[in-house]
Amino acid sequence: MGQYTFRSIEQAEVEGKRVLVRVDMNVPMRDGVITDTNRIDRVLPSIRSLAARGARVVILSHFGRPKGKPVPEMSLRPVAKKMDKLLESAPVHFIADCIGPEVEAAVNSLENGQILFLENLRFYPGEEASDPEFVKALAALGDIYVNEAFSSSHRAHASIYAITQALPSYAGFLVAAEINALSTALEHPQRPVAAVVGGAKVSSKISVLNNLAQKFDCIIIGGGMANTFLYAQGIDVGNSLCETDLSDTAHEILRTAEDAGCEILLPLDVVVAKEFKAGAPSEVCALHAVPGDGMILDVGPETVKALNAMLTTCRTLLWNGPMGAFEIEPFGEGTFALAREAARLTKDGSLVTVAGGGDTVAALNAAGVGKDFTYVSTAGGAFLEWLEGKELPGVAALHVS
Repeated sequence: MGQYTFRSIEQAEVEGKRVLVRVDMNVPMRDGVITDTNRIDRVLPSIRSLAARGARVVILSHFGRPKGKPVPEMSLRPVAKKMDKLLESAPVHFIADCIGPEVEAAVNSLENGQILFLENLRFYPGEEASDPEFVKALAALGDIYVNEAFSSSHRAHASIYAITQALPSYAGFLVAAEINALSTALEHPQRPVAAVVGGAKVSSKISVLNNLAQKFDCIIIGGGMANTFLYAQGIDVGNSLCETDLSDTAHEILRTAEDAGCEILLPLDVVVAKEFKAGAPSEVCALHAVPGDGMILDVGPETVKALNAMLTTCRTLLWNGPMGAFEIEPFGEGTFALAREAARLTKDGSLVTVAGGGDTVAALNAAGVGKDFTYVSTAGGAFLEWLEGKELPGVAALHVS
């Protein structure tokens, strides 16, 4: 995947134009209250800029999986209200539909600098099916299209891909930053370049590991995934989460890495408990001493020491997935210690750090370093697909040759 060339909203003539801005407002919500505004916060600069330049801003998003019909609990009204509160520079109006004569009338009555937030696109089956009639109805609302939803750009849905065939299309500030950060880390990194790839299962990241092994100098494997690699090498992992049927796959990944000159780093010691619960008694074990009824839930201090030392030799680090069961004390220490060292080196200017994926972001925030990495992606599935080397439909649609 090469460097992407795309038009940014700074290049668009937007004054007096109806600008459709596709965002991803799939925010965490409990009892109608938004519990984390990160995804809203990250799109505000684009919306603020467009409104200030006299655009008539129309915001499009999905929320949840309503399966093509209206579901009151999946209305975007609370998100529009929260955005209205956070934006301050201009009021955000909401309309309880996303296509049709009423919506067209509301959009066409907007004045320069005004903002209208439309209802959940997925209330219509045409959004996910990319139905031509639905695309036509959406495109009728705008003069220009802006993709500000990188985290949805792996889906070829109506409002992500098909609409770009109907309207002049641009990347918002967030999408531009995501593309630049990821293509820099993957295609044009300062070397040596390392990746932390963690999480529960190897099966979900086989393509990621194979792709990175051919591009990177070093991959640190952590989390439950590491157990599968240890097991494949004949180490007894006791009662740990382990995909025993993927031993051959683990060996293939190790061979791919070796052929490409990529070093794979696995735990040297581990933290083991007999129960997977907060505060469960735990101990640090050498790899050959994991008890039969023990579960590996984190990497040990020797591993952290070795990995921290390795980080000081790197110039670029890509991070996806935790090193252990960080959500439950005390099994986040390995992840947190590595994250803090990566953050320290980033602040020193010796390391470029790019991270992404829901668990990763939660782990970095729990370590208190979420704001200290060079770039933290808003995306989960799209981030993973990019790491696999796949082309994302929503990004490809913005490409200009």
